[in-house]
This record gives sequence, structure tokens and C-alpha cells, in this order.
Amino acid sequence: MVRHGILDTLDDVLRKATLKGAATMRFPTGQVVFGAGEPCRGLPLVLEGSIKVQMTGVSGHSIVLYRMAADDICTLSIGCLMTGRQYRAEAVVEEEAQALLIPRGLFDRLMDQSADFRLAIMESYGKRLDDLMLLVEEVAFHRMDERLEEWLQARALGGQRTLAITHQELAVELGTAREVVSRLLKELERKGRVELSRGKIELTGLLAASATGATPRHSAG
Repeated sequence: MVRHGILDTLDDVLRKATLKGAATMRFPTGQVVFGAGEPCRGLPLVLEGSIKVQMTGVSGHSIVLYRMAADDICTLSIGCLMTGRQYRAEAVVEEEAQALLIPRGLFDRLMDQSADFRLAIMESYGKRLDDLMLLVEEVAFHRMDERLEEWLQARALGGQRTLAITHQELAVELGTAREVVSRLLKELERKGRVELSRGKIELTGLLAASATGATPRHSAG
């Protein structure tokens, strides 16, 4: 049985029409769900798994804008459906995912005929926009060394001892170049905050710091 919070906003008639008119899709890890410059085919409702939405600039550097897990809605798709514009970022599956794709025509009908659905869509859009404003603040106004340590500290506070992540993947998380991340990680290793190995980061010193009650300002993802 298909379960997603947004479906609970619909009456029986519209819910049945949605389940009949929408397509259930499965995506393996690594698959691109949509790419920058592509038209929006509909609204994906994530049922399970994990999908990240990231943007790549002309410099070739990428940054993760947000992630979607079970019961999430694709904010970028909402914007594209409402404006008729193409995607300006791509969505990539991190963990095998399943989604219900509501086609454009059906989305327009639901927005027109269901006030509760319309409100839920706008609330979801507003919350994600607020998160993206925090991300812009981080990128524009925080030093990269501070952002990197805060990102790692957040994982340490969450109980993670070892991160299986490459320097390139971490650079995408922070929206910078791999070389910058590598240099800053080396400096953290010199200070005893982390231990580096191929494809892994041991949060040794950061775990000790988390025991003192230090908390990061914000972490995007």
C-alpha cells in the first residue's frame, strides 16, 4: 500500500484519482532522477530511500542543496511545475529509492480542487526555502574551515566515529573544491582533530570535543 503524508490531505475521490494516475517508480543507487536543463514531468513523492539534489556551477564545483527521504516532497519540482521552468539542478539517488510521480496535469487538478493539498505543498516549499536560506548564509558568510569543522562536528555529535566519504564527496557537500577540503582536513589532522585514511575520516579529536558540549551552528545535510 502506498503511504505518503501528502496523500492524507486528499478526500477519497482525489486520493483514488491520484493513486490511479500517478506512477510508482524505483531507482537504483547512483541513478539520476532528473538533470539540470530537463523539463519537469511531475511531482515526485519519495516513499523510501534517499535522494540528494545538487547543483554544479560553471567552475565545475558542486554543492548539495537538500536531501529527500521517505515522506518528503521534491521542492525543486514544485517550483518547476508552478513556473513552467526547467530544472536548474540534478537529483541523484544515494540509497535505492521508490517514489510516486504525480504528473503535471494531475498536480494542477489537486492544487485547484484541494485546499489542504495546496496548503501542504506551500508549507513544504516554505520550509525548504528557509533551509536553503541557511545554506546560502553558510556559503556566503562563514569561513570554509569553520564550515568543514562544523559539518564534521555535527556527525560526531550524532555518534558517528568513522565517516566513509571521499574528499571529493565532502567538497560537494560544502560546495568547494576537493583541493580545499584536502588541505583543511590535513590541517585538522595535524591538530589531532581527525585521522585520515583512504575514503575514510576518523572523528577522533572531534568526538572528544563533542563530550564537552560544543555544538555546531548549522549543517546542511
